[in-house]
Amino acid sequence: MGVTNSNKQISVDQIDCNGTLKVTLALAASPDISSNPTDIVLVLDRSGSMAGTPLANMKVGANTFIDIIDEATDSSQDGNIGSGSHIGIVSFASDATADTQLITSVATLKAAVDSLTAGGSTNHADAFTKAMELFDPASTNAKVIVMFTDGKTTAGAPPAPVAAAARAAGIVIYCIGLIGADGIDIDALNDWATDPDASHVAVTPDESDLEQLFADLAKNISKPGATNIVIDEIVNSDFTITSITPPNRGTAVMINSQTIRWTIQELGVTGNEGASLEFFIHTPRRPLE
Repeated sequence: MGVTNSNKQISVDQIDCNGTLKVTLALAASPDISSNPTDIVLVLDRSGSMAGTPLANMKVGANTFIDIIDEATDSSQDGNIGSGSHIGIVSFASDATADTQLITSVATLKAAVDSLTAGGSTNHADAFTKAMELFDPASTNAKVIVMFTDGKTTAGAPPAPVAAAARAAGIVIYCIGLIGADGIDIDALNDWATDPDASHVAVTPDESDLEQLFADLAKNISKPGATNIVIDEIVNSDFTITSITPPNRGTAVMINSQTIRWTIQELGVTGNEGASLEFFIHTPRRPLE
């Protein structure tokens, strides 16, 4: 089985009066990048709130992402994105700039990342627009946008229609969010990103997590699709599984009141794919002391 990205979200804000809450499991998989050339645009927030260590940590994360893709495309970190894939850099604040085109030189990509400075507002719509402009419509390469941001939209047009147009054009969108000083609109990131949200959106309040988030995403993009997936989800004995919503891929059955078995024959073998499963669990009320 190939490597997949997995995530679990528990909607604790939706606990009803009977103690029932929803759990979402999500997976994402795609063909090996060496056999499925991919054009990736890293879209990096350089607004004023990124000044200082947030910007420094983002640069480390973006450069780690580039290194992982470099190695995945030709089995070595040789300073060149291989096998027909490319990476481009777009940065944004009050407006967006294409800092590179879609290229293969790791040194040039890292130089563009390292030269970024923080200042200005946050214009997500222009960022998506500039990223889309880098892709060649005639190319058969898979197309991916990785949007990193630390705040809400404060300039430019509404970004949701632009992100929707990108997805409609076959571009897969991932979002990485850092909860900055002004907060972040997680619902907006979920709206912009390709479904399922749980495997295409990652948010952290800790800037030191950024390198790992960028690394995990690079590994997800570069690894091969998965086959014969079997997931046994076991909940704590304090909880009881009450119902399952049929997953969008594969089948899920209750083995007992604490265990679900989710099986998928294949995922991401011919292109980037996501799968999600929702189920509900119940916790009995505890008597008041």
